[in-house]
Amino acid sequence: MKMTVHCFDFTELSYRFMRVLVFFDLPVITEENRKAYRKFRKFLLKSGFMMLQESVYCKLALNGSAVNAIIEKVHKNKPEEGLIQLLSVTEKQYAKMDIIVGESKSEVLDTDERLVIL
Repeated sequence: MKMTVHCFDFTELSYRFMRVLVFFDLPVITEENRKAYRKFRKFLLKSGFMMLQESVYCKLALNGSAVNAIIEKVHKNKPEEGLIQLLSVTEKQYAKMDIIVGESKSEVLDTDERLVIL
């Protein structure tokens, strides 16, 4: 009996990883607006998006087909009011993002700062 063993080299598979970024500006004036905002945000989190900043969320996609499916789901779950923008970029483009972080300030005064106030 002849047995054939197949070995796959997964490094040669050509996945084109992409990111879908969602930017949104939703009204929160009325209680109904706030409810729609919370519902949309929960949808994003349950769908695997992670928050980059306030009102900016991101999700990794395997390829262009997955991106299209994600975009379609966002369209189906959009609130009635507000602005939602979607941007698809390759993982290589996303990796080139500059991240600039300023100093964080604490509201708690350290010992030296307390002595100056007194």
